Amino acid sequence: MIKFYYNTGPNPMKVALFLEETKLAYEAIPVDTRKGEQHTDNYKKINPNAKAPTIEDEGNIVFDSNAILLYLGEKTGQFMPDNSLKSKSELYSWLMFVATGIGPYSGQSVHFQHMAPEKLEYAINRYTFEAERHYDILDKRLSNYEFMIGNTYTIVDMAVWGWTRMIEKVIAVGELEKRKNLKRLMEYIKTRPASHEAEKISERNNHQFKIEIDDEASKHMFPQNLRLK
Repeated sequence: MIKFYYNTGPNPMKVALFLEETKLAYEAIPVDTRKGEQHTDNYKKINPNAKAPTIEDEGNIVFDSNAILLYLGEKTGQFMPDNSLKSKSELYSWLMFVATGIGPYSGQSVHFQHMAPEKLEYAINRYTFEAERHYDILDKRLSNYEFMIGNTYTIVDMAVWGWTRMIEKVIAVGELEKRKNLKRLMEYIKTRPASHEAEKISERNNHQFKIEIDDEASKHMFPQNLRLK
């Protein structure tokens, strides 16, 4: 059985969606980052970057959400495009686009708008601009194809879903409405039972994650702030 170390952030949710889509047997193990559980020695043995998600599968340890999606896709042969080099080139390119663009810019946009101790106009402008630009690229891609990789629902769409669920917090209310093709993809995934099961993962497993971002949570989530004191 796969051990799935998770929380309900955008990146772990991508993996939760895949696990529910494939009905793979897994054990959900909570990693509450607001309580500092990502920094324990035991957890850092399997994920030296002290982030969620991570999986353990038959002695194999995989961390980083997009790496996990690729690993599980190759393991099961599900939600992958055909095996041609053309399809692989698109799969790798768009999966890495999400990993190196959508995720980081979305995360920084959220941080500087909602988490930073002071509102820095330059930082907010930079990261909201880049987030908007990256989501526009997704929308343009989807104007030509039903899914991110042609007409096949794949792990790339799941990766896109993880962060796009948060687009109103990443940019602003109404941003999904502006991108009708991206909205269409999100509405399609919402119709799939797996997305509902993924979103209920913590409730179903009776895992209560800390909600408050108090001083203790900030210390665990943003350790860099200690250097400013």
